[in-house]
Amino acid sequence: MAYTSFGEYMRILRIKHHQVMGDVAKILNTSTPFLSAVENGKKNVPAEWVQKIIDYYKLTVEEQRKLIDSIEESKLQYKIIPGKAGINQRKAAMQFARSFDEMDDETALKILELLRDKEGDD
Repeated sequence: MAYTSFGEYMRILRIKHHQVMGDVAKILNTSTPFLSAVENGKKNVPAEWVQKIIDYYKLTVEEQRKLIDSIEESKLQYKIIPGKAGINQRKAAMQFARSFDEMDDETALKILELLRDKEGDD
């Protein structure tokens, strides 16, 4: 069975706390099949789960960061809200979205490097 990063994180928490998926589903006020679908990458992690997990397991700051990172890595969709974006930013976002499925790792790494360089300029 293939787990997402979030699924792996939650499985570790369950093992550490001697719980089964049904126990966690009760904590999150959801069904076991829905939790399973989220952990397996068929559904996004509901936003309201984050604080419930943090509070129930009393996660440290580092554990909270790992949880949030695992959720980001497991997302099925990302939403871009143009807001104050200029025309070139909008065009870049649309081109990126159209090219995403065919993008190779080398191109993705170049884009990441370019964006990291930009962050350093701020």
